[in-house]
Parts: sequence; C-alpha cells; structure tokens
Amino acid sequence: MPKVEMREQRRTQLVAATLRSIEEVGLPGTTIASVAQRASLSVGIVSHYFGDKSGLLETTMRYVLRDLSNATARRRAAAPDEPRARLRAIVAGNFDDTQVNAPVMKTWLAFWAQSMHEPALSRLQRVNTRRLQSNLCAEFARVLPRADARRAATGLAALIDGLWLRGALTGGPINTKAAQRITQEYVDLLLGTTDSAAES
Repeated sequence: MPKVEMREQRRTQLVAATLRSIEEVGLPGTTIASVAQRASLSVGIVSHYFGDKSGLLETTMRYVLRDLSNATARRRAAAPDEPRARLRAIVAGNFDDTQVNAPVMKTWLAFWAQSMHEPALSRLQRVNTRRLQSNLCAEFARVLPRADARRAATGLAALIDGLWLRGALTGGPINTKAAQRITQEYVDLLLGTTDSAAES
C-alpha cells in the first residue's frame, strides 16, 4: 500500500478510536493511551499522528466537519434551485446521520466546551459558524433584502444549533424529522410566498 494511502487509513482508524473513546469515557478520560488501545496501535504511533490530546480532538473534528460539509453539499446539489429547497437541504445536512450518532454528538459537545479555551479549536468553530451563516444568508438573500437575509440566517442557524443541542442532551436519538419540520416552519414564516412569487 502506498505510504500516503497508509497514512490516511491509519489516521481514519485513529479518528474512529477517538470518537469511541470520547463516547465511552468522555473527553477527560480520553488519552493518547486510551485511543491507542481502542485502535490496537502503539502509543508512539498515536503521538506521531496527533502529538497530544488537543491534536486528537482537533483532527477528529476536522473529519467530523468534513462529513458535515459533504452531507450538506450532497443535499444542496440534489435540491431544486430555489431558496426554500436549498435552505431545507442545508438544514438536513446538519441533521445528517454523520452528525447525529452518539460518538459524534458527544465529540461535538466536548469540542464546543474546549473551543472556548484552545485557539486552534476556536478557529475551527468560527470557520464552521461562518460557513453556516454564509450558506443560509446566500439563500435568504435571493428573496429578502440583505439586512433581512442576515437576520433570517442568524435566526435559522440558532434554531439549527438549538434543536441539535437539545436533542443531543436528551441522551437518545434526535428526532431529525421534527427538527426539520420546525426549521421549515420558521423559513415559511419568514418567506411566506415571497420566493414562490419570484419564481412564477
């Protein structure tokens, strides 16, 4: 196997082990050793790839964010080219299976807490927040004045995060259909028939 391919496979293996460790023992109990044990690899190999515990969380979140970006992009590409459908696609991407399984949800919660203390994680969080805001704003701006579109995007982003967080804290599966229905009601309240009228 080529060296680059082997490196990526090993990194993916270690990210999966980090997710399992955070799910089972939380971030405080997750160490280089606990990840190495779950991945059936040496502590030295884990240290080589991640450096330390902060590196473990940062790399793992980069993979989680990549999955989020891919899920959203897939849905947007498949959606009709009109604001309501594309907003629905963005929301659905945030409630994709890759984002609502137990290991990932617990890792998101750990990441948010740590991002308030570590600059590298804080940067990742800001990038994710800006991306969501920008994507939502671009769709709202197709039918609303720019200032209104920004406010609408901020509200929808807060609703997505709030519904996701409330679902994650229940300790059980998130009712993604209910979450998407609530966000759609918010979009309908803001847009009314504006976008439909613009298309006719």
